Amino acid sequence: MKILVFLSVILITLSFAVYFYYKTKQFRTSLPIRKKWYTSMASVALGSFVMFFGINQLLLFHTVVTYIIAGIFVILGLGLIVYNFKAAKHYKQFLAEEARLNK
Repeated sequence: MKILVFLSVILITLSFAVYFYYKTKQFRTSLPIRKKWYTSMASVALGSFVMFFGINQLLLFHTVVTYIIAGIFVILGLGLIVYNFKAAKHYKQFLAEEARLNK
């Protein structure tokens, strides 16, 4: 059980680091499609952060209130991941064209 908690803490930290990375890249770029792609990738990382946080709470505390709130976190995180992954996939097809047009 402690290994799962440790693994969830590592995944929480990693997802926050990825979120911070893409958010920084978003602020530094001036290309609009690339900015939207970075935004959606940052939101995927934020969704994974929320989901892993909910899983971590499920592993640590065993009350009915925790199950309800952690379930909401996991569902919300999965929703963010799925929606923004589709958005990132959509914007990715235009990145090469945008780079070619702005050279």
